Amino acid sequence: MVKRAYRYRFYPTPGQMENLAKTFGCVRYVYNRALAERRRMWSQEQRRISHAETDLMLTGWKRGPDTLWLAEPSKGP
Repeated sequence: MVKRAYRYRFYPTPGQMENLAKTFGCVRYVYNRALAERRRMWSQEQRRISHAETDLMLTGWKRGPDTLWLAEPSKGP
């Protein structure tokens, strides 16, 4: 069996760099907030939060007045 590895370089334009920064910032924020919410629910109620419940929370966060910026980047990440 032969194992291969490929290395790619990515040279984004300034506009792409801005979009990537927004996307990565939103992903980091959502991950950390969801993790905090899951930990809180476990420590207070000994209950796990499902993926579907996390999705509903994310929808609420996107509609919140303080976090409207979450709806700006692509929905994929």
